Amino acid sequence: MQLADIDRELETAKAKGAVRDIVIPPCPQLLLELQDEVRGGDPDPAAIARIASQDVAMAAALIRYSNSPLFARSRPARTVGEAIAMLGVKQTVGVLTGFFTRHAIRVNAALLEHFWETSTRRSLAMAYIARHLYGVDVEVAQTCGLFCHVGIPVMLQGVKGYTGTLAEALARQDRSCVATENAAHKTDHAVVGALVAKTGKLPPLVTAAVRLHHDFTILPSAGIPAEVRYLVAMLLVAEHLVALHEGTRESDEWARFGLACMEHLHIDQAELQHWADDLHPVFENLA
Repeated sequence: MQLADIDRELETAKAKGAVRDIVIPPCPQLLLELQDEVRGGDPDPAAIARIASQDVAMAAALIRYSNSPLFARSRPARTVGEAIAMLGVKQTVGVLTGFFTRHAIRVNAALLEHFWETSTRRSLAMAYIARHLYGVDVEVAQTCGLFCHVGIPVMLQGVKGYTGTLAEALARQDRSCVATENAAHKTDHAVVGALVAKTGKLPPLVTAAVRLHHDFTILPSAGIPAEVRYLVAMLLVAEHLVALHEGTRESDEWARFGLACMEHLHIDQAELQHWADDLHPVFENLA
């Protein structure tokens, strides 16, 4: 399977499959403006600052992120311009993409009370891991972490009976979440999430990794781009690091595939524990 195969699969699913009646949230206008600015290849920090400053909450989120313990700055950012200068344009775009997504997709379900908090922690863990691995784009990793499970709230909003399916999927240990979803609805949150990423014009690597993030059989597959396989392995490690912090039970996927993902990333248990320790104050900063 190549990226083009995933793209064709998503187009077919949207046109003919079970997801054709699910409303995929449109890309927010400000995010489109942001992507247009970046697409030219030489984005203007002043233009990025103008977009970020159009919403007080968005500007505050950007400044707060730049002052996170993740960066250990000697001098805190006090303005949007200073935050962009500290983070760089690519990292800023990743943070703003997360803000736009969080406000475009509402989560109104007791099962997902802390959905965005956990998603933000996962994205921070992905950015952290990317900085410790050779050749991994930090922005792509961070965006991938945020969008990993974005199909779940979209299905909650648009698929009848999905609340019960989700509760069952979270409780079962004899089969995967996506298997339970497909049994009930003939689609799953990985497909829907990939469609959200594609609609939002995110990098194709992100779309592919979201589509495949529960399929660990791809790790040794030369047919899948190496960057996508790295992202899939990183996602499970990031999920584990977040679960350790939040005190949730070890996932069945981690028990089955955690070691394979660590080996794929060439990390050991000592390094994993070091990452968990480093990320603790970063995660706490979100509380």
